[in-house]
Amino acid sequence: MDRINKLHEFLLKNPNDSFLKHALALEYIKSGEEAKARGLFEEILTNDPGYVGSYYQLGKLLEKAGENGLAIEWYEKGMAAAKAAGDNHAYNELQAAYEDLAY
Repeated sequence: MDRINKLHEFLLKNPNDSFLKHALALEYIKSGEEAKARGLFEEILTNDPGYVGSYYQLGKLLEKAGENGLAIEWYEKGMAAAKAAGDNHAYNELQAAYEDLAY
């Protein structure tokens, strides 16, 4: 069974698990299904705004789609969430992505 199907199976048992949704979104990116990945990242961050890792991934997808303004907004939200969580590593990654795009 491929990873996408396995993750769907896990999500049937734990439909609100942000980690599983994030993993599924990454698998969608690998398989070229970026719209599905974007939808999952947006869902994660709407329902679980403290799930810091998804901000970076969503921002990168938006950059790739040419939606730089929206990517910047998500990086800013991610920096705020990372700062609130005390996650300096994620904050620095988000800040670097933000600065690369904004300046």
